[in-house]
Amino acid sequence: MKPLRHALMGAALLPFVLSACATGPSGPSMPFFPASLTPEAVAAADEFLWLEEVQGARALEWVQARNRDAQSRLDADPRFEPFRQQAFAILSAQDRIPMPRFQGGQVTNFWQDERNPKGLWRRTSLDGYRSDRTPWEMILDLDALAREEGRDWVWKGATCLPPDESLCLISLSDGGRDAVEVREFDTRVGRFVPGGFRLPEGKHRFTWADDNTLLVATDFGAVGGQASLTESGYPYIVRALTRGQTLEQAREVYRGDIRDGGYGVSPYVLRDPQGVARLVLVNRPLDTFRRETWVIQNGQASHRLALPERSTVRALAFDQVVFTIEEPFAGYGAGALLSWPIDVVLAGGQMPAPELITQPGPRQSIESVAVTRSGLAINFNEEVVGQLALHGYGAGGWSQIRRFELPANSAVSIVDTSSSRDQFFVSVQGLLTPQTLLLANAATGESAAVRTTPERFDGSTHVVEQFQARSRDGTLIPYFLVRPRNAPMDGSTPTILFGYGGFQISFPPTYIPQMGRLWLEQGGAYVIANIRGGGEFGPQWHQDALRERRQNSFDDFAAVARDLIDRGLTSPRRLGIYGRSNGGVLTSVSVTQNPDLFNAVVIESPLVDMMRYHELPAGASWIGEYGDPRIPGDAAFISRYSAYQRLSPDVQYPRIYLTTNTLDDRVHPAHARKFAARLEAMGQDVLYFEDTAGGHSYDADPAANARRWARHYVYLSQQLVD
Repeated sequence: MKPLRHALMGAALLPFVLSACATGPSGPSMPFFPASLTPEAVAAADEFLWLEEVQGARALEWVQARNRDAQSRLDADPRFEPFRQQAFAILSAQDRIPMPRFQGGQVTNFWQDERNPKGLWRRTSLDGYRSDRTPWEMILDLDALAREEGRDWVWKGATCLPPDESLCLISLSDGGRDAVEVREFDTRVGRFVPGGFRLPEGKHRFTWADDNTLLVATDFGAVGGQASLTESGYPYIVRALTRGQTLEQAREVYRGDIRDGGYGVSPYVLRDPQGVARLVLVNRPLDTFRRETWVIQNGQASHRLALPERSTVRALAFDQVVFTIEEPFAGYGAGALLSWPIDVVLAGGQMPAPELITQPGPRQSIESVAVTRSGLAINFNEEVVGQLALHGYGAGGWSQIRRFELPANSAVSIVDTSSSRDQFFVSVQGLLTPQTLLLANAATGESAAVRTTPERFDGSTHVVEQFQARSRDGTLIPYFLVRPRNAPMDGSTPTILFGYGGFQISFPPTYIPQMGRLWLEQGGAYVIANIRGGGEFGPQWHQDALRERRQNSFDDFAAVARDLIDRGLTSPRRLGIYGRSNGGVLTSVSVTQNPDLFNAVVIESPLVDMMRYHELPAGASWIGEYGDPRIPGDAAFISRYSAYQRLSPDVQYPRIYLTTNTLDDRVHPAHARKFAARLEAMGQDVLYFEDTAGGHSYDADPAANARRWARHYVYLSQQLVD
């Protein structure tokens, strides 16, 4: 919040704000709608504020009562136990692909199954990984560590020091929270380093500077009488932590501003293929998507890199600093991949025109880039279908060396590369095609399958199609449909419509084994709507649903739903929607704006109260996506759709299923709690279930995930099949 700006805008815009919220897609204002849109008035009109106290006794008592009700109606359904068993068999199967990571001269993997629900960190050679019987060597047994320490440890990854990557910083979450404890681990001896680096629980940003120094952004407590976290709960100060020092003793390297938005300052180091640090940078987010990039030299910030605010530094390749732009810059369009020589970046001052690596077309988007010894691997989408190309750098600048031949109509992703080798792992999959892991060679362009997921369901009965729906403003919205091959076009097919529509995140057609087993095999259809707000067609596709343009994503989703109905595949009686996190904004708004269009609504780990989301950690970090409800102009457009305020006692909603997690420290559980409570208070039939572990990512263990998916599909079957 910028108090001066707020004060200046308030008096001029308040009359407009009040009139703007009088009507909207849901019709007239609701009886509980605040008299004004000031934060104080919004809070005063909220009778369920007490549910925002995550561990409050009254709130937890409310949660437990709703959990018992949900379990009596979902877990007691005769389909629940078969669904749970089938989901668990898939999630814990021994023939899953162990997803690899190059580490030093070996391949590592983190593995969870029935015997090891917390997981094993293990390693093998590349030849061993490619063999039929991989000789795994255990590095760390997380189940044993959890038992020994009496903690509910959840693995959140390892950050290892190049080039040999034997010293690693392991991130451990207690119960699945985003906040982690960090400990130094030596893989050569298989134990934590006595007296080594250790960070207490927090939302840290860190990287190795050298074997005795970390660059750390975290909660340093009060610094100069001021908190060291922003209102989002993320750090804005970077310090150099030398081995043996406490956080208080670490020397400050960079300082942003306590008023900064986004996810906190992040230090990172770009290295050459030998693992030598060549460029130290700090990313300073101004809001969710705008940022400054600062060059660190001689232990302090030397200059700001002359990049546009909407840009991202991606890699160092051939002594070129590679970056993407999310807005036009230097004559190039948004989405372009560009580079500057590293010596120019280090020198600062007037920057030359960047060199173009590739400019995506209007129906393309760059998903990721990764460095190999022979070139820069670029994973991009074309018409929401995955592609892979390799670019090299020479006397004439950048050029495409080759495009890899991959299966058509697939989702493609780079799993891992190493800048010191030509081989890299690539994943290929489709809605009915199980995931295959390829080992590609950047030097030759060849690729070969090294692992394939067995079929988890019978896909022969279904077919995949891609269609487009016309949204309210005429924009064509692509979507993928997987349906029974012989589906009668009489509106009778039970159909799940999935959407997300935010944060420039794309959703290509991926293999979802539990969905196929628990839904498609029962005769259902599944749809992925590639609505605006995502990244399917580059930055503009995302920006067309930002802030005051958010309604576009809701209109797009409704357009896809109506197109499915118009084609005769399904009907409102047989159509359900599912979304989580930002997708919970989408689904909660969709049911309030179009309650007659759906008969099932799964809203998972959602944002719902968009008039108070900034007050609920870590909501303020997303102001760049949604706007700031404390500013009257922003409050006006947010209030037009915020589902919590837009519920009406005069409307009969379908029975809604809301689910979240007590330990979710990314999207506050109060969003789901309050929405359920208000529906209940209005006399609506609502199901609510809150898990007690797993956090936002639901990565605690496969058994909990199996129960979660079983409840989802029992509910969807009750609403759309029965």
